[in-house]
Formats: sequence, structure tokens, C-alpha cells
Amino acid sequence: MYTYSYPRPAVTVDALLISNQKTVLLIERGRDPYQGRWALPGGFINMDESLEQACQRELEEETGLNIEGLKQFKAYGAVNRDPRGRTISVVFYAFVNEELTVCAGDDAANAQWFKLDKLPELAFDHQQIIEEFRKEFLG
Repeated sequence: MYTYSYPRPAVTVDALLISNQKTVLLIERGRDPYQGRWALPGGFINMDESLEQACQRELEEETGLNIEGLKQFKAYGAVNRDPRGRTISVVFYAFVNEELTVCAGDDAANAQWFKLDKLPELAFDHQQIIEEFRKEFLG
């Protein structure tokens, strides 16, 4: 395998699920960083999967939901967005008709739906991500 002489960032994915009731699905982080804070479901990609596959896998691992047809929204790459190191996240989204039943798993301590106008304090830059999504898609 070829190795580079310069550092490379890690790549993560995050899932934005929005219901017709104007709610968003969040997970409570079970591990540091930000243990106990709420975040979008997501995580690091595996070397053998596409970005969309990684997002579907992380969403299913953390919430029990198998959602197909996720669409890419934006990439976020602020230098200090993740205290673990240089990380770029690609955000995917889907609209669902109702608040689907979720079951927290993997490194998520909890998973639940929150009204878009009554969000808890969020980890990472997830507040910014949700606000930008709202402006673009929900007016």
C-alpha cells in the first residue's frame, strides 16, 4: 500500500432524518468526545464502503433504522470541528412521513426525535448543520 508523507484527515458521515412533523432524529452520545450530548447519527467510514453505505450502516447501528435513498447534503470540514483530530464529515439526509420507532445501539446511549425549534445542546458542529439544512430545505 502506498503511504503519503503528509497527514490525511479522517472522513465521517452524518445522517439528517427529518419527519413530516418537523422533527429531527438525534442520538445521545455514549462515548467521548461529548458523551451525554446529542448529535446526528453518524461515524467513521470503513475503507471498503461508499459514503452512502457508511451513512446507512451508521444510521442502522445507532438507531435501528434501515433507510435507503439517502441524499448528500454538504461536507463540513472546519479545522477544529472534532476534538479527536482533523475530520471531514459528509452529511446525508432523508425525509420520512412519520417519527419512526428507533432503538439506540452501538455507541449511542439513546435515540429520539426532537422538534426542530426545540433542540438540546448538540455535539460537534451539528447545530450549524441543522440550521443550514433548515434554511435550504424548510425555509
